[in-house]
Amino acid sequence: MDLYSYILSIASLLLFLYIFSRKTPKNSKKNCIPEPSGSLPLIGHLHLLGGKEPLCKKLATMADKHGPFYSLKLGTHRVLVVNSWEIAKACFTDNDRNLGTRANTAGGRYMGYNNAIIAFAPYDEYWRNIRKMAIVELLSSHRSEKLKHIRFSEMDSFVKELDGLSRNGDKVTISEALERLTFNINLRMLIGKRFSGNDYGEVNSEPCRYKTAIKRALYLFGIFVLADALPWLERFDIQGHVRSMKETAKELDSIISVWLGEHLKKNRENQGASESDFMDVMLTHLPEDTVISGHTRDNIVKATTLARGVHGTGRVGFGKHISDHHMGIFCTTKPPTTLMATQQELDHHVGRDRWVEESDIHNLKYLQAIVKETLRLYPPGPITGIREAMQDCNIVGYDVPKGTRLVVNIWKLQRDPRVWENADEFRPERFMTTHVDLDVRGQNFKYIPFSSARRSCPGITFGLQLVHLTVAN
Repeated sequence: MDLYSYILSIASLLLFLYIFSRKTPKNSKKNCIPEPSGSLPLIGHLHLLGGKEPLCKKLATMADKHGPFYSLKLGTHRVLVVNSWEIAKACFTDNDRNLGTRANTAGGRYMGYNNAIIAFAPYDEYWRNIRKMAIVELLSSHRSEKLKHIRFSEMDSFVKELDGLSRNGDKVTISEALERLTFNINLRMLIGKRFSGNDYGEVNSEPCRYKTAIKRALYLFGIFVLADALPWLERFDIQGHVRSMKETAKELDSIISVWLGEHLKKNRENQGASESDFMDVMLTHLPEDTVISGHTRDNIVKATTLARGVHGTGRVGFGKHISDHHMGIFCTTKPPTTLMATQQELDHHVGRDRWVEESDIHNLKYLQAIVKETLRLYPPGPITGIREAMQDCNIVGYDVPKGTRLVVNIWKLQRDPRVWENADEFRPERFMTTHVDLDVRGQNFKYIPFSSARRSCPGITFGLQLVHLTVAN
């Protein structure tokens, strides 16, 4: 088919859909989920989600107009948007198992080793086995304690470096310093390697390539790919995102494959893995002939290493890369009273003769409140990953067909004025008074910065340890 015939066919299809949509009565079903007006043939509401405003804010504005639970037609898919804690609770309790699978997206296919990354994996045997391994073997309290010396030594080097630069009157870019700290802690835990600041700045060096590719992957995981809404457009790759994903995936795989080869060689020479880092642990618990849901041992190890690298170095939020502890430090220093109260608490419980240690965090209630309030206003993922109904179900009285997709707007949910007084203001004191009972682990649906239920983030404990320690010091 030549280009002219192709365009003519598309135009005819659009005309047919337009006429059909005008003849089809709207809201013909009795318990129809509210839907914004303006849906167009073929693309649905896609055109309403464009522009520079963050998606979480666009969806929040729609919620103000159409209510906390509404439906969007995005290309070939129906997507439900949840903006209140009551409906989120219904999704994550009564329907959590049915909504436990992930939508098949370009990011998971091309950069996640064909959905082998746990965050993109469908709800099946593979997801259950790898999540269990991650929680029990990689992210447990026991493993965290064994790797505590890495966090402490890197934090010690980090603080001493900043102190030296400050004493010399040198300018310090906190975001860059925190980035190096985070990368080094994660790489040492992942593969047992550490790199200097010069290594990260040397073009074509292994750490520079890895850092660049990870940051690129973070961006690509968080953007909208047109083919996810209109699958038939994937072959044309109009946005160029699929090509970028394939190139980024190739670069990351080449680096991680080298690390895997080094570990396999070391283990052969030592007649077994030493479990000194995450990759060693995975190789110990996954026999060489392992195949789960079509994923080989090597791909499982590489995908899990990549997942930890992505989630350990940052999140995608508001359309850009945001460091949780960077935002925490910013929020701490912005109101002078907050900074003063934090310093007084540190002076009382720690003093000024030593650095803050992980054992001190339990006593630093105000510091914990600062981190909680930061995560309330700036959740690591403002919108949850896309869930998909595996069977027909009912959510708060609405019938939801199999295959319907669903997201929760955590950014909106955690700024609900019914729950939070002066919801848009930074007030850590609320977590020491009216909301002292709320925890970050998603048990109370009014506060779910890391999502909730079976698809919640398994690395919460690891992440919070680093954030608390960084902000305190």
